Amino acid sequence: MNFKGIIYYLGLFIVPISFFSFLNILYSSYFDYFLNTESYIFTLSTSIILSIFCYLVSKNSLKEINFFEQLILVVVVYFFSAILLAIPFYFSIYQITFINAIFEAFSGITGTGFTTFENIKYLDPTLIIWRSSSQWIGGLYFIIFLILFFSNSKFDFKLCSLVYSDDKSLNPEKSIKKISLKVSIIYIFLTIFTFILFEISGLRLFNSLNLSMTTVSSGGFIPANSLNSIIKDNLQKITLIISLTIPILSIYFFYNVINSRNFFKKHYEDFSIILFGLIVSLVIFLTNNFAFLDVIINVVSSISNSGISPTKISGNLSLVFIFLTLIGGSILSNTSGLKFLRLFILLKSSFSEIFRIVKPNYVVNKNILLSDNKINNEIIKLSFYIFICFFISLFILSSLLLFDNITFENAFKISILTLTNTTNSGIFGLESLFFSNLLTFSKVSIIIFMIIGKIELLSLLLLLKKILTKN
Repeated sequence: MNFKGIIYYLGLFIVPISFFSFLNILYSSYFDYFLNTESYIFTLSTSIILSIFCYLVSKNSLKEINFFEQLILVVVVYFFSAILLAIPFYFSIYQITFINAIFEAFSGITGTGFTTFENIKYLDPTLIIWRSSSQWIGGLYFIIFLILFFSNSKFDFKLCSLVYSDDKSLNPEKSIKKISLKVSIIYIFLTIFTFILFEISGLRLFNSLNLSMTTVSSGGFIPANSLNSIIKDNLQKITLIISLTIPILSIYFFYNVINSRNFFKKHYEDFSIILFGLIVSLVIFLTNNFAFLDVIINVVSSISNSGISPTKISGNLSLVFIFLTLIGGSILSNTSGLKFLRLFILLKSSFSEIFRIVKPNYVVNKNILLSDNKINNEIIKLSFYIFICFFISLFILSSLLLFDNITFENAFKISILTLTNTTNSGIFGLESLFFSNLLTFSKVSIIIFMIIGKIELLSLLLLLKKILTKN
């Protein structure tokens, strides 16, 4: 096991936390918010020392790490990043318990958006920005993990090979640095783009900054108790729809708008998701008495696994939006869930088998949507494994939450939202649920399954199998 190689990359992934710690110190100094400045200084010092330590320990090590070492790196990065991100929460003036600080940090870095704070508007502005930046960092990490680590041709359970990616050489150190830089630039550009859109729509600069980091990472932290106190007119709602659509699409979608000839052919998955969202929005609008923009916001927010919305939904529609979170977006996007393409593959393969039974001579079209990629047994098997693993995770977490003072319906809803890394809000009928009131056992369980929701249970099972086989 190349532990030094893992430590080397861990040091690199800690750098963004140092950067945002420094920005928060500058923000605190400029606007005279000195209540939590010491905690950011401590976080900055700790992250820099840890990064330097990782570099010194591993500077002469072999930088190429195999797939299982990459999986270990992903888990280690989430763990250490969450610990560092929890420091400002724990040492803030709000007397947050250690478990609540860790819960908030993991919720941020996984983009889930569950919070133990019951009154956001009374928080120090620097802490609100810290919450949003934790999501932004987590979103960047996840995109890099997807492209570098989960695009492994041998263990392609996320099916990254089925969608466009111009980055083929993923293991050498030079490729990791090159691809990470490229993805970071695209991600930063999209954040700036959404920030400008929010500014044009008339939002306060503070709200624009926080919402741009939240939406681009498909996170759930917002800078107020409710989004309807921020998003008030139709222009702002349209801006929110655009910003929530961005994390649904492949990270290369916007890059290829100006750099690709066969744009539609490369991004058939993204266009299919957009079409699906529009159809669902239209059906809900025609069958219910809701404003069309509100319907689109709720649909897009659900599919993007963000969950934020300025409106509340009552009745059975809340379950519809919860099930929309299972769909997720593009494979190379910030969204979680089962993913649109994998569900399409399962549905098409199922209908194909039915047609074969009914009409044995029927010629089955095995193409995936409008692409040249075809469905084979390996792809079906991987999609089915992910499907089964998801519902095993759902059953386990729902069962664990029932030990707390939670109804079965709420336990089921929370479990789905946890595994899809989607925040609890009015569109799911869970806006009155306060995670600060949960037992420590429940919080720890949710933390574990937040991570599982991001990296898939199947990846952990593969890692466990590797460890047991080796021993």
